[in-house]
Amino acid sequence: MAYIRKDVSTLTVAERRRLVRALLELKRRGEYDEFVRMHIDHYESDGEGGLRTAHMAPSFLPWHRRFLLELEDALRRIDPSVTVPYWDWTRDRTTTSAPWTADLLGGNGRRSDRQVTTGPFAYANGGWTITEGVTDVEFLTRDLGRARDPIALPTGADVERALKDPVYDVSPWDSTVTRGFRNKLEGWGTGRGSTAWLNHNRVHRWVGGAMVGGASVNDPVFWLHHAFVDLLWTRWQRRHREHRYLPARPPLPGSDQHGRVVARHQTMPPWDVTPEQMQDVGRIYRYA
Repeated sequence: MAYIRKDVSTLTVAERRRLVRALLELKRRGEYDEFVRMHIDHYESDGEGGLRTAHMAPSFLPWHRRFLLELEDALRRIDPSVTVPYWDWTRDRTTTSAPWTADLLGGNGRRSDRQVTTGPFAYANGGWTITEGVTDVEFLTRDLGRARDPIALPTGADVERALKDPVYDVSPWDSTVTRGFRNKLEGWGTGRGSTAWLNHNRVHRWVGGAMVGGASVNDPVFWLHHAFVDLLWTRWQRRHREHRYLPARPPLPGSDQHGRVVARHQTMPPWDVTPEQMQDVGRIYRYA
């Protein structure tokens, strides 16, 4: 029977407590840092020459769907009642609304060094030391809204511009495409400054701190953010039932993208699973 992923703003006090406890226990066991390392290892950009699976590629959505399921399975081994909630950043848009409460993820970082000092993931509490990252900072950092260079969260209209595109992705299957649902949602825009960050990418920038870069998994909000991104993919799938993941076949030899993107029936490292297999997960979970 499928389990339910809820809007984080609707979680009961008990559900919030169980989620936090499971995350902290996963961290204590050392398993959480394995997820951080995995994301860093697969954060490959357009400018690099290898296979791109997690970002700047069609497999962005199925890769993170599987990544979320792996994390959720680990949490449910600790507490079978726990599921990953989603943060609807088109509705909960302030720095004090869910999930930025003392009983959930804590609040913003302090002005001096952006260290998060409130909530269960504050460094002073001893349960959330950063050990895997791209810097040597040991504490969780945030800069909600970017104080020095303010940026706004995406709106419902921003999301709708992505959802209404019936094509999943287009050649050259990277961060430069301006057509296709995948990149409109992933959010690699054109131009410079804040206008270059759309939807998913803009949220990472809005949270700031640890959420910027390959080690973004160090902030637990990563999972709530990507659960909402995954929900948006399910909405696109329902709206455009006749359209599926693209490319259906690998780019041909001689193409700049040959060996660099995952086609519909190819496996996505580090798992032996294909995008096609991740398109229908309704028997595993659904969204409230």
